[in-house]
Amino acid sequence: MSLPADQELIEQWRGEPAPLLPLLHAFHDRDGYLSDHALRLIAPALGIPLADLYGTVTFYHHFARDPRRTQDAPRVCTGPVCRLHGGEELLAALAHEGATAMPCAGRCDDPVPVLRGHEVLIGASPATMTAPPPRLPSPNPGGREECIFAEIRTPDRATLAGYERTGGYAGLTRALDEMTPQAVIRHVRESGLAGRGGAGFPTGVKWRAVADAEGQPKYVICNADEGEPGCFKDRVILDFDPHAVIEGMLIAAYATGARAGFIYLRYEYPQSQVILERAIEEAYAAGYLGEHILDSGFHFDIYIRRGAGAYICGEETALLNSLEGKHPFPRNRPPYPVTHGFEGKPTAVNNVETLAAVPQILRREPSWYQNLGLGDIAGTKIISLSGDVQRPGNYEVPFGLPLQTLLYDWAGGPLPGRTIQAATMAGLSGGFLAGDDLDVTLDEPGVRSKGSFLGAGGIMVFDDRRDMRAVTHNAIAFFAHESCGKCFPCRIGTQRLTERLNGGGPADAAAWHAEVADIAFTMKETSACGLGMAAPAVVESFVRYFPDQVAGKR
Repeated sequence: MSLPADQELIEQWRGEPAPLLPLLHAFHDRDGYLSDHALRLIAPALGIPLADLYGTVTFYHHFARDPRRTQDAPRVCTGPVCRLHGGEELLAALAHEGATAMPCAGRCDDPVPVLRGHEVLIGASPATMTAPPPRLPSPNPGGREECIFAEIRTPDRATLAGYERTGGYAGLTRALDEMTPQAVIRHVRESGLAGRGGAGFPTGVKWRAVADAEGQPKYVICNADEGEPGCFKDRVILDFDPHAVIEGMLIAAYATGARAGFIYLRYEYPQSQVILERAIEEAYAAGYLGEHILDSGFHFDIYIRRGAGAYICGEETALLNSLEGKHPFPRNRPPYPVTHGFEGKPTAVNNVETLAAVPQILRREPSWYQNLGLGDIAGTKIISLSGDVQRPGNYEVPFGLPLQTLLYDWAGGPLPGRTIQAATMAGLSGGFLAGDDLDVTLDEPGVRSKGSFLGAGGIMVFDDRRDMRAVTHNAIAFFAHESCGKCFPCRIGTQRLTERLNGGGPADAAAWHAEVADIAFTMKETSACGLGMAAPAVVESFVRYFPDQVAGKR
């Protein structure tokens, strides 16, 4: 079969919404890399200055630019957990194939992942690499009622038939048949649902702002670009419950008045894209997407746009710029996406976990979701737990559950003969908790009282074998690598902190500590987005909890 010609690819995508990423992927898939010739064709076709297009393409990690090292060359995860399970050794073993390192690939529960084109393999050595087995959410040994994971373990839940058998699309049906858009927003607001991507902004308040904003069309965007090391919760929802995300987007669209939506999917999840595409096709065929949904006057379309590997695109305004074909820098705020989002129009950007909770909430009354939490905070949180524990995986926990209960009772505690030395919060962004501070409840007030935050819910555990200085250096080097470079506090600060952990800085201990503290303070106060504000936490917490390792390694 002949490959599509240049102009055929361009015409296929030029008239579509948010065309740049799919067009780049089309050439990338056809040729194995993005040639200068391809970029010179794409730039005028989409009205993008060639220099800007070059800058944008080279910003992403996974677009191959060299015909001698195409997208089929292995990319090996060397993230915090995979590094401890042989990631660097596997990278060396695959060097003869042109292997390159990649940051955390969202499979901390199945180390070590390797990408080859659209194929994902896992294993500690070339001889043992195999396709990852389906990994459902971890069992709930506490017997607590779940929200998002309540039916996800049901066979065939990922199909439309299986989803409908377990209550799927009942929330949308109720919204369209019984509720006005204002009533849906009020229902979600009263439930207490807040953003689960890290920011924790009340979902109903965001939807109200979009609904009230002037300007048409309006959009709903699902942020499925979970690039935070140690976070892999969105993947399990997308793989085993894709229709829940679609239904959540539909309800959000009905509430806000949106006519179109995008799922911005991280590059490292090629299988998830296949599953999502099939689910969207099923939804269109059944009348849940498109025109006059369920014989109503409601219309909504969903498009998938695959990223290309850039941590910063998890920040909602950088994601918007990426969708629009611009360099994915974060935007200055205000204005906010709720009034000036995609193409300058009102836009609700919600995380996968947030959207997947919405159908369950719409099927019930707000008090049901409120009462799932153990304390004053409503609902549940999915925790991606990995590292040195016996049973890593995704756990849906009630807010207020003690961290110790999750680590020891649910996940089996540390490996035999070992003790837990530290655990990260919010992936890497919340830094470490250690010692007595591990005695904390899993909710934002509890975790923030220890100087950290829960965020997206990634927790990586490190036992007493681990060199915490090396772990910290790897973490801050990751932030330095992923800094978009737009603002100098983050661009320079992450580099300076990396140098300080390499032994740089003043020889005098007090001066060294003062300098590190000053760099961290400046970054937190003046960085343009959350990356620069959060990055110092891993260094600050290392200094706080492990002074002996600091003194011995400076």
